[in-house]
Amino acid sequence: MIIKSWNILLFLLISVVCTGQGIQDFKPKFKTSKKTTHKIPKGQAHTFGYLEVLENRNNPSSKTIQIPIYIFKSRSDHPQPDPIIYTVGGPGSTTMPSAQYMKYYKYLDDRDFILVEQRGNYYASPSLNCPEWSQALKTINLPDFDASKSDSLLTKAAKSCRDRLTKKGVDLNGYNTNEIAADVNDLVTVLGIKHYNLLTMSYSTKIAQVLMRDYPQRIRSVVMDSPLPLEVNYDEESVQNLLESVDMLLSDCEADKQCNSAFPNLKTRFYTYLTEKTKNPLEVLIENPKNGKSETFYLTGKDLITVFTSASTGDVSSIPLEIDNLLKGDLTSVKEQLLYVFQEPGNGAGVGMRLSVWCAEEHPFNSQEIIKAETSNYPEVKGLLPAVFDDEICNIWGVKKVPDIENRPVKSDIPVLLISGDYDNETPVKWAKAMMTNLTNSYHIIFRGWKHTPTTNWGNQCAMQAANDFFNHPFEQPKPDCFEHLKNPEFKTE
Repeated sequence: MIIKSWNILLFLLISVVCTGQGIQDFKPKFKTSKKTTHKIPKGQAHTFGYLEVLENRNNPSSKTIQIPIYIFKSRSDHPQPDPIIYTVGGPGSTTMPSAQYMKYYKYLDDRDFILVEQRGNYYASPSLNCPEWSQALKTINLPDFDASKSDSLLTKAAKSCRDRLTKKGVDLNGYNTNEIAADVNDLVTVLGIKHYNLLTMSYSTKIAQVLMRDYPQRIRSVVMDSPLPLEVNYDEESVQNLLESVDMLLSDCEADKQCNSAFPNLKTRFYTYLTEKTKNPLEVLIENPKNGKSETFYLTGKDLITVFTSASTGDVSSIPLEIDNLLKGDLTSVKEQLLYVFQEPGNGAGVGMRLSVWCAEEHPFNSQEIIKAETSNYPEVKGLLPAVFDDEICNIWGVKKVPDIENRPVKSDIPVLLISGDYDNETPVKWAKAMMTNLTNSYHIIFRGWKHTPTTNWGNQCAMQAANDFFNHPFEQPKPDCFEHLKNPEFKTE
């Protein structure tokens, strides 16, 4: 027995030394490609290619994966030497479609702009798509579906997707925020960039925080649009944050003389309505566009709250009017939303990536007791599930929990601009305010009456201007002229 144990130990030691050397010897590569993910307008100078990196840097036998990258050249004849690296949210959202619209991005007036796809997303190879999940969601939302079977259908979909991806050789443990941050760091090294800036939003602000903590040397400045702090347990707060945002908007309507006159006592009436419909669901008849048959949906408060959640910043001024219409029995908007149920399901782009991130980084730190309570704490939306993925789904997905440090705040003196929309229920203002304690060179701009990701508000590019001003002067509070002219929402009354 002693001899066998020693042989096993010796084998393990040799394996660690040899495989560790293998990982150390691997050199990331960037290979250009003439074939791009999207058609780029003429006149926009750019380079497109794929970053080749290890799928799992903790796995000695890891294979390599490919991540698409766009490098857009600045419109300036004398650009600043430090480019901006940009990735969007999710997890599971693709950055690549932004490549088509570079003429609208102010950042290129001053410096190069680099788009990075998060590993596992739609245009990366491999892409962790889960069409099984999309099909399950479509089935669950059909009017004749037995709701008691929802959990089992989603469980089956998650297992089917996991089995298919792992059979293809995908290592699901390789798709997380730490690996994405290492991808960005590898890209900077491969391209020989001495200093760079980060533009991140929503989920990808977690990538920025990990980069600031683990690879701070070359980061000049960071913009976090709608920041999600590492230390926040998202699922525990999601329902509360939603209702706080709705409450803020309806309180603003009450404080507005014209809005309050048109829709008196709107907050109380809306909450009473949601509570009543949770007990006695709203019956909605709609014609199935595929066969012309009449279908019946039964909607409760958790369904009807979408009058707020489905609205963008551009829709904010109409939300009180839409709520009042709903209370009067006008179901036009509700029926328009229900029509999406009959569309063909998508390909589940990014769902596998989202599962890997959430089940490794968010789910393990959640209190299931708090989540259970949140499901029934609010009579207006009773039954609204706070968790993005439940216990059973994450158990099936089977990824390893990340170390506890990934649930702790990051401390840094790198210049940071935090941008929030004050009606943002996904990443509320209070989270950004709390982050400033540990980010000693940080500034915070709150866009009155705006919702999630202000820098993507194409109807008003003021947040983008603020971000660009900050990149040019990262030790100053941005004060763009446009911000001074922003007003409270002018709510529509008819």
